[in-house]
Amino acid sequence: MGLKSITEKSGIYFITPTVVDWVDVFTKPVYKNIIIESLQFCQREKGLDIYAWVIMTNHLHLVVSAKEGFDLAAILRDFKKYTSKQIIQTIQQENESRKIWMLNRFEYAGKNDSKIKNYKFWQDGNEPKPVYSSEFMKQKIDYIHQNPIKAEIVNEAEYYRYSSAIDYVGGKGLLDVYLAW
Repeated sequence: MGLKSITEKSGIYFITPTVVDWVDVFTKPVYKNIIIESLQFCQREKGLDIYAWVIMTNHLHLVVSAKEGFDLAAILRDFKKYTSKQIIQTIQQENESRKIWMLNRFEYAGKNDSKIKNYKFWQDGNEPKPVYSSEFMKQKIDYIHQNPIKAEIVNEAEYYRYSSAIDYVGGKGLLDVYLAW
């Protein structure tokens, strides 16, 4: 399911933007910080509401909606377009050991997509799933927060810096979060 699957402009959705070929880009803070800064901008300027989030090595999970008068599909489209350009530019400038390999992967993916000029960073779509019940919301938020534990990045969810888990135990994370409970 792609962006067109978001049927309500302001409904709450569980989404999973994923890097092309599942390339592990988000292993360095410089790339994760591009995501954080862009999400902050989308919250401030584009009407994005975030209920839960996590950045994994090659994908993100988010539970999000758009404030009244904003279009969630448009926010996500702009987010992916901007972060794609910024991350590719950063890969080109960084002392990145996998620079040539990553850029080749993204260039190859872009050649197979007529909408792309040079590099394709994100896979098409976001796998949106509408959140229609509090039970489904809790299930998805728990899934998001457990991801870094399952990936053996941390032992306790709230200790993973790039997640909203800290917010759900009374702390303050990197992004503003609307707590679901």
